[in-house]
Amino acid sequence: SLGAAWRSARAARPGRVAGVDDKKPGNEWRAPAAEKGLLQNQPKKTEGKQKERMKTNEFISELRRAPENQLVFVDGNGHAVHTGYHLTELKAASLDTVDCGGQANQWQETIVQLWVPANPDNNYMTAAKFLKIFNKVRGMIPLNFDAAIRVEYGDENFFQSTYDVRSITHDEDVTRVLLQTPETICKARDRRHKSTRSEAERETCCSGVMQSCC
Repeated sequence: SLGAAWRSARAARPGRVAGVDDKKPGNEWRAPAAEKGLLQNQPKKTEGKQKERMKTNEFISELRRAPENQLVFVDGNGHAVHTGYHLTELKAASLDTVDCGGQANQWQETIVQLWVPANPDNNYMTAAKFLKIFNKVRGMIPLNFDAAIRVEYGDENFFQSTYDVRSITHDEDVTRVLLQTPETICKARDRRHKSTRSEAERETCCSGVMQSCC
């Protein structure tokens, strides 16, 4: 059962594993140079073009770099998900939508649901524990490793939402997952910006017979 997997994963912490050529694990999704502390190493907010969302396989690969690390989920304002959080559910989500331009869209997401009990302990989950739960679940439901991964959570500091993963960074004994509020986009407008139409036409994203807005 998942409960048994959680308990057995919690019982032991694996020893440190070296990276390639015995070097300290590095960062695939790199932020500015690190300082000590759970909420350091935050990348600067970027304007304009939306950052590509992290895929499930990229997320898992980063956790495997330092399995003994504490796994801490943070936001850009210095808040962290409370110690003692549980990984309560993994979801393989398939979305079918129609945008305001009348075009159907389909994609998949992996959703990680976190929850903090009324009397949590003082420890963060390790990356190894997360990976053990993930590996248990992947044998039960069809998780798409090419799908974007998102984190569902809410408390007094995080409004309830399904967050994008902006970056992952590693310190001595901590792996930080930086969460970012998802952005609302207009797919019809984005398609027009990729076209050869004039600037005025591109800004009227939902105009036209085939791109009328609901």
